[in-house]
Parts: sequence; C-alpha cells; structure tokens
Amino acid sequence: MVKVLYFAGLREAVGQSSEQLALPAEIGNVGQLHAHLAARGGAWEALARTKNLRIAVNQQMAAMDASIRDGDEVAFFPPVTGG
Repeated sequence: MVKVLYFAGLREAVGQSSEQLALPAEIGNVGQLHAHLAARGGAWEALARTKNLRIAVNQQMAAMDASIRDGDEVAFFPPVTGG
C-alpha cells in the first residue's frame, strides 16, 4: 500500500485529501502512479491537466521517474503562488 496525498486544487477536484492504494505490480515510479490515477477519468483527470505538478515522495521533492514502493507516501500538489 502507498499513501497518496492531494493538496490545494487537486484535493478539491478529487474530493479527498488522501487515500491508501494497493500498488499494482506494474507501477514502480511516480510517473506510472500518476498515469494510473489520471486514467480513473472524471475528477481524476485533474492530475493530468495540472501544469507544473509538484510531487514529493516521503516528504522529499521528487521527479516523475522517482521510484516508489509499498509503504511510501506520495504527495501531489499544484504550484502555489503567493503575494
């Protein structure tokens, strides 16, 4: 299982802040997880539409090719601007 966290507009789009997900055997990196989640369709397509999506694995900034495994925490969040 991996814990997936959604922040800001993504949280609003998918209607939840987190979920526990059994990691399918074919998913070994963030990009594959991202594609798997976006393929759910509907509100989940917000993951695919978000430009400059930021990702953290176990609270460390990560790229789409970062490896993931059972027990990891993966966070997706859109870029944030401030004034």
